[in-house]
Amino acid sequence: MSDDIAHHYRQIISALGEDPDREGLRDTPQRAAKAMQFLNAGYSQSLEGIVNGAVFESQTDEMVLVKDIELYSMCEHHLLPFIGKCHIAYLPNGKVLGLSKFARIVDMFARRMQIQENLTREIAEAVQEVTQAKGVAVVIEARHLCMMMRGVEKQNSSMTSSVMLGAFRSNQATRQEFLMLIN
Repeated sequence: MSDDIAHHYRQIISALGEDPDREGLRDTPQRAAKAMQFLNAGYSQSLEGIVNGAVFESQTDEMVLVKDIELYSMCEHHLLPFIGKCHIAYLPNGKVLGLSKFARIVDMFARRMQIQENLTREIAEAVQEVTQAKGVAVVIEARHLCMMMRGVEKQNSSMTSSVMLGAFRSNQATRQEFLMLIN
């Protein structure tokens, strides 16, 4: 597959008016193909494989919050990166998830061609599925190069998206506590 992707990158470079055989570009199609495969590695991962049994019995029923999980994703509309951070909270219901699994879940979905709104929902639903929590909240704050480098070229813009499930959706006090903790 990498050779096929590299072939297409070579054609793109040529179609843009560059010489794909010039010294600086000679290996670019292969490098770009490897980079694109890495940036989209989430397609070959599964939630079950990522979690790998790291769900543990617990009597904890207070909010668990993991803040500032870095994320890098690709805008599905322009194939340009968006970069940001994700905050995830959940209200355990007899089970807790291993801490590193939150970052792995974020990466699995971020490493796909995405829009931020869908990414936010996919992460929330995955955490809910794995933990069977009483509630899950996810907020993503990101800067989109498709808006910064092209189009309206607004360098200081960012986007915030949120998904609230269960008690975070139905209980305003719970939602407010989460929002206060992430700010």
